[in-house]
Amino acid sequence: MRLPLEWLHEYCRPALDTSALADRLDLTGTKVEAILRHGVGSPDAFVVGRVVEAAGHPDADRLSVCRVDVGGGELAQIVCGAPNVAAGQTVAVARPGAVMPDGSELGRATLRGVESEGMILAEDELGIGTDHSGIVVLDGEADGVAPGTPLVEVLAIATDVLELEITPNRPDCLGVYGVGREVHAATGAPLQPPPWADDPGSEGPVEGVQVVVEDPELCPRFTARLFEDVSIGPSPPWLKARLMAAGQRPINNVVDITNYVMLLTAQPLHAFDFDRVVEGRLLVRAARAGDQVETLDGEVRTLHPGSVVIDDGDGPTSIAGIMGGARSEVSPATTRVLMEAATWNGPNIKRTSVRMGLRSEASARFEKQLQPESTLEAQAVAARLMVELCGARLAPGTVDVGGAGPPPARIPLRERRVSELLGAEIPRARSAEILDSLGFGVDETQGALEAAVPHWRRVDVYREVDLVEEVARIDGFDRLPATLPSRPDAGGRLEPVQRAGRRIEDLLAGAGVLQVAGWSFQAPDVGDRLRLGPDDPRRRTVRMRNPLSEDQSEMRPLLLGSLLDAARHNAARDVDDLRLFEIGAVYLAGDGELPDQPQHVGALLVGRVRPPTWRDPEPPRADFFAAKGILSALLDGLRVEWAVAAAPEPFLHPGRAAAVSVAGETVGWVGEVHPLVARAWDLEGVAAFELDLDAVAARAAEQVASYRELTDFPPVRQDLAVVVGEDVPAAQVVEVVRRAGGPLLETARIFDVYRGAQVGEGRVSLALALQFRAPDRTLTEDEVAELRRAIGAALREELGGELRG
Repeated sequence: MRLPLEWLHEYCRPALDTSALADRLDLTGTKVEAILRHGVGSPDAFVVGRVVEAAGHPDADRLSVCRVDVGGGELAQIVCGAPNVAAGQTVAVARPGAVMPDGSELGRATLRGVESEGMILAEDELGIGTDHSGIVVLDGEADGVAPGTPLVEVLAIATDVLELEITPNRPDCLGVYGVGREVHAATGAPLQPPPWADDPGSEGPVEGVQVVVEDPELCPRFTARLFEDVSIGPSPPWLKARLMAAGQRPINNVVDITNYVMLLTAQPLHAFDFDRVVEGRLLVRAARAGDQVETLDGEVRTLHPGSVVIDDGDGPTSIAGIMGGARSEVSPATTRVLMEAATWNGPNIKRTSVRMGLRSEASARFEKQLQPESTLEAQAVAARLMVELCGARLAPGTVDVGGAGPPPARIPLRERRVSELLGAEIPRARSAEILDSLGFGVDETQGALEAAVPHWRRVDVYREVDLVEEVARIDGFDRLPATLPSRPDAGGRLEPVQRAGRRIEDLLAGAGVLQVAGWSFQAPDVGDRLRLGPDDPRRRTVRMRNPLSEDQSEMRPLLLGSLLDAARHNAARDVDDLRLFEIGAVYLAGDGELPDQPQHVGALLVGRVRPPTWRDPEPPRADFFAAKGILSALLDGLRVEWAVAAAPEPFLHPGRAAAVSVAGETVGWVGEVHPLVARAWDLEGVAAFELDLDAVAARAAEQVASYRELTDFPPVRQDLAVVVGEDVPAAQVVEVVRRAGGPLLETARIFDVYRGAQVGEGRVSLALALQFRAPDRTLTEDEVAELRRAIGAALREELGGELRG
């Protein structure tokens, strides 16, 4: 919702600047998304002028040379191209130096040889309308106003606008006066009486008008008033200015009144051309199969059964609560207007709006469940404006089917309960003051307050705790002390997966990897781009019932897709060297109603693994070993036993990929992304890994940090070369060596690989560097030799290996 502050100040003017007011509203629960500026720049150079003389331009048929009184005895010469300019008019003038709504600065100009000292302005040049066919004539608005008076005193040509995000439980704040009530409570600024306090209408039937509501559950209240002798025309500039600032386009005075009243009171209205309402009869009913309505936008729409439709004597004429029909819309020839203000079933309006793909300002309010009392509030404001701006005559009576809602609920509020829930003492008098400022009726009872809930908070406030919340948010959540609830289980701790997640974030950040937050949604073709086979269980994606777009219509089964999306986004902006990781849920379709949602951690590397230097202008690029190195830092930091073994994944490069296991359980994969997959994301040279965080966290939680004393005894270093089959993983060789070497084998690592005629076809020689050490003595040659024999025997028996040399 766009809230022009100039309009707000008519009802409540706090002694705060715009930024401070936005902060205060934020802290009370009315979120301010943005602060905007509508209209002209600094309004100082815009004044009221009076055209003293208007003569034809000597060298242009369509231009007039005007002499305009701009105050202080000065007559400014202004060349004007508007056809309606004439002597004696009161007009809006921009002096040289004025900043127009589009940001341009007005200067002196010479038009066809005649100097012009400013501009007489049209609506669109002031930002108060869209009309450019002629200048704005202020003869009504500026009666008695002296030339030279700042124009901002007559028209809202410049105002700050707050962009508000209104929560579904507060439809009252979708109106200017509702927000004014909140500002009054939050700041203490005086609040003017509501604009519907003076109602020119009367009760009783309206002659010639009949309304029937078939289902009161779908339409709790329907009100209508008849206006005769209506003169359709443009709205006055002040009304257009407010609508434009609030984001509405002016159309004509009757339609503008309905929009103005809706923005002021939060209650939408609809104006029927009563002469086009067949038989003068309206029937509110549930739609039937095949019902069609041509709406105001010119579309013929088929209604779903259960939607609410308004009939006249010739069939459907409007879609209730969403959009009126073209058959009975107000036109320039309209002389009689039937003004309708009704209450509709909010969930039904929401359901109809979604089914039809048709949303309007009215439906956005009705779906939040307005209350029946709001209808006559809106009728009161509309009636006054119809008489003032359209010259209309209000016919006696008001059609009122359904009547007001239930009487106000009365809820006690105990001072003790306030302090228990908030952890702070708030005096009873302060609570009463806050509730009264919000429109609650407050009475003192024995030991407590009793609050009568106003109709605009009927759905939102119905328990004592709701009153406590109202007191807390207005008094200031920011003023409450930090306290724990008074309960024995108030303490808490992180779950194992949460602790592991935080440790992983620290470990990966320490390795220079940046965290990203990707979408949980993906496009339907991601499975194809990842080369997942038809039988791959990750092909069974979870489809969204109401996706934001087709590109976000499925839930992701892997983090890899969202990491590739992030990499492509950066690569498109010339960021080619990336280290990214993400921790988040993946969604796996199962047999239950809801998908499995395990937490995964994934990392992706693209480009160079380290920055270039003068000594190393072309550093290595991301590959299997770079990804495995980061994986090693991660799992070693969690102190879990892990291993890798060759295993294919369709989205990884054959021969440059491996499955990752922790304590013998497969928990993920690591490798280079298949070139065809990388190309599908406009990338090349990508390495990645992804782990099941839940499985890793379960093992990490069991590990306890342990330390051992450093020894002064020297190590014994020896090299060993073993020939094994080409299909034997190097990790398996190292595992056998470490197991056979026992506790005296301190380290074992492969430092060379040889293939050739000396070892035979299909065989490979691996060279290992071994380091033996005992904590309490220096090892002898015989002890080391015995360990070498044990290692050799294990390699022969388990892997068919042969020691070389």
